[in-house]
Amino acid sequence: MIATASAAELTAALRRRDLSSRELLDRYLDRIERLDPRLNAVVTVDADRARAEADAADQAAARGAELGPLHGLPVTVKDSIETASLRTTCGTPELAGYVPERDATAVARLRAAGAVILAKTNTPAWAGDAQTDNPVFGRTNNPWDPERSPGGSSGGPAAAVAAGLTGLDLGSDLGGSIRMPAGYCGVYGLRPSYGLIPLRGHLPPPPGTRAGIDMATLGPLARSADDLAIVLAALAGPDDARAVGWRLTLPPPRADSLTGYRVAAWLDDPACPVDGAVLDVLAAAVEALRRAGVTVDDRVRPADLGESARLFQDLVQPLAGAALPQPDFDALTALAGDPAAPATPRREWAGRVTARVRDWVSAHERRLAVAADWARLFRHYDVLLCPVTPTTALPHDDTPDPDRRRIHVNGRAVPYWDQVRWVQAVATVRLPAAAVPVGLAGGLPVGLQIVGPYLEDRTVIDFSRRLAEVTGGYRPPPGY
Repeated sequence: MIATASAAELTAALRRRDLSSRELLDRYLDRIERLDPRLNAVVTVDADRARAEADAADQAAARGAELGPLHGLPVTVKDSIETASLRTTCGTPELAGYVPERDATAVARLRAAGAVILAKTNTPAWAGDAQTDNPVFGRTNNPWDPERSPGGSSGGPAAAVAAGLTGLDLGSDLGGSIRMPAGYCGVYGLRPSYGLIPLRGHLPPPPGTRAGIDMATLGPLARSADDLAIVLAALAGPDDARAVGWRLTLPPPRADSLTGYRVAAWLDDPACPVDGAVLDVLAAAVEALRRAGVTVDDRVRPADLGESARLFQDLVQPLAGAALPQPDFDALTALAGDPAAPATPRREWAGRVTARVRDWVSAHERRLAVAADWARLFRHYDVLLCPVTPTTALPHDDTPDPDRRRIHVNGRAVPYWDQVRWVQAVATVRLPAAAVPVGLAGGLPVGLQIVGPYLEDRTVIDFSRRLAEVTGGYRPPPGY
């Protein structure tokens, strides 16, 4: 089916002129109109401008112009990434009417590669939750089960890609915001190595801020590993100021066959147990690799998972707190300094938000030590396989305070934020990682996380591509 074909297949058809950009765009617009009311994944459509750009793309192809790698492909962009003349709300009432004057650097590069920006996709307010719901546009549903969340914060992007409403989507990932929704919705999602793609134009921080957030990345959500490779090549590289002095040359994949890869697997851990049904699917994927002749070492543990989760919070919360309005920051300062305040998760969070610079530098030193441990691992192995999340997609939860939410793992209620531990362990050390679909548990997608050495993103993508040969890759949700 055309709408759910991979971006690689679609761009090849567009280059051959077997398919026109306008035809593909109109097909996506029709699917958004018919199917998105079930999902609420697409929040702002730019149909008139997209049609004009698609027509221009077709005319360029007809006259034999040089075509970019994404020429004529309709794509969507997460609503936390600025798009010129198209509102970018980040799901928050403060920005409900915000229309940027310029594209984020990554969006400008998408356009330069030939992509047609079709629409914006939903995100939680300030991209700050593991499910996608906000006061501006409301809740996004998972296309595999509308009673469940697509995850967050790139929940709209993942749902739109899974349901075939777009050629691909540009999302963002700080502590798992691409990988978790990709895993929950059964699509491919890439968190590139930190620093590969310029962050300018991403919210948060607030509009106009030039500094990005430590560990934050932009990256694609798509229906194949080939798509990830196309987008990474189009977007990666220094911003204009740095391009004066340096260029980016990523190393090639470490192997040229599936059996050439040295693979480590870390599928479960007492610090964040994986639900049995999910673990069975992950183990089956590893067993499929072994049957294909791949040697997999499942004894390797590159880090303390619990410590990595604490380290992530020690690094990210002080920087996030710096962007808070002063009254909110003052309230947290008071809470952190109140000896009579109960020892709740919110008080612990307040202490991290109001941490001193010295505390952050100490955490950064701890991060460098952990990163060295990961680097030693990758001297002996090319990729590490681990869970994306401990469960499949979660039921919607309207509890206002996330600290009071619970998820269920092996019949036991555990904290809501346990779902981010596996993805945050990787984010802490700024490594590239892809979430890839490897099967279903209880009729819901299960994602496997493929982690590689820093700046060896092409190894991660190549292994993701070859893994699909034995696990099957993306499949459309029923009804889409």
